[in-house]
Amino acid sequence: MTKLLPPGLRVAVRVPASSANLGPGFDCLGLALGIYDDVTVTTLDRPGVQVSVTGEGAESVPLDHTHLVARAIERGLARGGAAAVGLEVACVNAIPHSRGVGSSASAVVSGLVAASGLLGAAAETLGAQPLSDGELVQLSAEFEGHPDNAAASVLGGAVVTWTEGSGDDTRYSARRLAIDPRIRATAFISHAESSTSQTRGLLPDTVPRRDAVFNLSRTALAVHALTREPELLLDATEDRLHQEYRAQALASSTELVADLRAAGFAATISGAGPTVLVLHTADIPAGLADRDGFTMVETAISDGPTVVADR
Repeated sequence: MTKLLPPGLRVAVRVPASSANLGPGFDCLGLALGIYDDVTVTTLDRPGVQVSVTGEGAESVPLDHTHLVARAIERGLARGGAAAVGLEVACVNAIPHSRGVGSSASAVVSGLVAASGLLGAAAETLGAQPLSDGELVQLSAEFEGHPDNAAASVLGGAVVTWTEGSGDDTRYSARRLAIDPRIRATAFISHAESSTSQTRGLLPDTVPRRDAVFNLSRTALAVHALTREPELLLDATEDRLHQEYRAQALASSTELVADLRAAGFAATISGAGPTVLVLHTADIPAGLADRDGFTMVETAISDGPTVVADR
């Protein structure tokens, strides 16, 4: 039986951006970045969903129950066996949209984490329980179709993810890696947008065996470099599965990656691009930092979402 949340519950969440792939780890490695969306959700005593948005995407997203955050809230509440008569959802977005830093995954995670916070706030009165990290990863990945960005936003830090089954029986899992504290992250945020579906469509259905073996070795090395030996990050972030195939659509980003790597910095296309991610331990020289068409942001590696609930 569905439990109805009382009106007046309020939860505020902050969820990080993310970068996927980290070079070779296509659809299986991710990193949480210290750029955040803030979402405040209040349960109402009247039907309907009211959404307000400021910041990134404010002029291009729906302001009703079809908004991605609102859909995720309702999905999370349903997972916990609960529902609300109505919802007020206020979004303050700092994560750039369509830039390869996981804005859609962050929106989904924001909604699910908010739902979990509401369930926790109603624990004493309704016996509801917050969602576990495993449930958050599963539900968010169901929205996304793959778990790398979403899991990074849920768990924080660097994550390794995997998928089992198919169709309605698909199971998504992730584990957080104990990232070496010397590693810093810098994002070159592109001023241009890119469509994930378009750039994913550039990827071939099959690749040469030598390229598959190459990426297997580099993905394994990336886990070691991220956790124990960052001196190997340049080699560990090499890739032959996706970045070269997307280069035609990401010319400026591909050129920037090449220039940074030639200078010894572990640069990759962030997700489907066009943002460029650099994992490093030394400062990036000013000559490389000043790049037309990009804004350089040295960002913390985020520890994951934060939640504040008022009962």
